[in-house]
Amino acid sequence: MNNAGEELRAQRSLCYEYHVPLNGKSCRPVAMLKIAKLGNPILRKMAAPVDPRVIKSIELQRLIDEMFETMYDEPGIGLAAPQVSRSIQLAVMGCKEEGGFPETVLINPSILYYGPQQVENWEGCLSVDGLRGKVTRPSLVRVKGLDRNGMPLDFEATGLYAICIQHEMDHLVGKVFLDRMTDLSTLTQLHEFSQYWQKEPTNVI
Repeated sequence: MNNAGEELRAQRSLCYEYHVPLNGKSCRPVAMLKIAKLGNPILRKMAAPVDPRVIKSIELQRLIDEMFETMYDEPGIGLAAPQVSRSIQLAVMGCKEEGGFPETVLINPSILYYGPQQVENWEGCLSVDGLRGKVTRPSLVRVKGLDRNGMPLDFEATGLYAICIQHEMDHLVGKVFLDRMTDLSTLTQLHEFSQYWQKEPTNVI
């Protein structure tokens, strides 16, 4: 649903090719990661906790950078480590469009509280090609975990932010949005979704 924008992607391409700063920050080439698709057993595994001692390692920091770049390139607004064949409790997300939310890294996350209000939205998934379906989730969550610097997080999220967090955290326990659907009659191919249902509120994560 959400794209970093052609202009930003062009800037990134220039940045990576010539190793010049982007928006005043240094950059280096990062790899685009392969998305694990539905049917890959890793999507059905419980992800392992990340050892806090390795959070600041070059390897994990590179993985976080590559996950963000892959997410924006797809494009999407969230990506969990199992979706790139790393069975660890790590997810990244961000939506720069109006009504979006900030770039967020969640390591070893858990949800402390679910708000009472439920909302129904269309969801999709980078690991589930070409399908959309309606999913009902709480519109508010309180989350705790660690950020990319290993610092504690404890915050509330609402709306699309809350939906995205729940969607990505599902991947960390071996679930996809299809498992959360209560009415499979809403499951639709992307072409038919665009033709018949696109006018409805859409959260494709």
